[in-house]
Amino acid sequence: MPLPTPVPGLVIRYSFLWSHEAKIGLEDGGKDRPCAVLLTTITKDGQQIVTVLPVTHTPPADERLAVEIPTRTKVRLGLDDARSWIILSEANRFQWPGPDIRPVPGDEDGSVAYGLLPASLYEIVRRKWLEAFDARRVGQVNRTS
Repeated sequence: MPLPTPVPGLVIRYSFLWSHEAKIGLEDGGKDRPCAVLLTTITKDGQQIVTVLPVTHTPPADERLAVEIPTRTKVRLGLDDARSWIILSEANRFQWPGPDIRPVPGDEDGSVAYGLLPASLYEIVRRKWLEAFDARRVGQVNRTS
């Protein structure tokens, strides 16, 4: 499976673990889904740490905590045609590549990446996530490597 360099705005296939699942002791996500890379960091010992936000079809309860993905972007990424949102209030943090990345369904090369969000859309995600972070409305599940 080809591994891309994780960069902010990259949409990958990932077994996302929601915070309510982690609270009851689950270690594996119940569903593989597209997730947007929010940020990447390098530790002192050179390990790459990636933070991802989930993409879901479920409309958000609070629109301030989500960004809808435009239809044109969904088509370019090869996602389905149902409305989808990037959820800002939940994140997973893991060491790249980690055991929870998955191949994109139907990709002949077994790639784990759908592609990049447009820079303008990523900037909206980043700005709104920072606002939610400042308001203490974001959570993060640290995944094991």
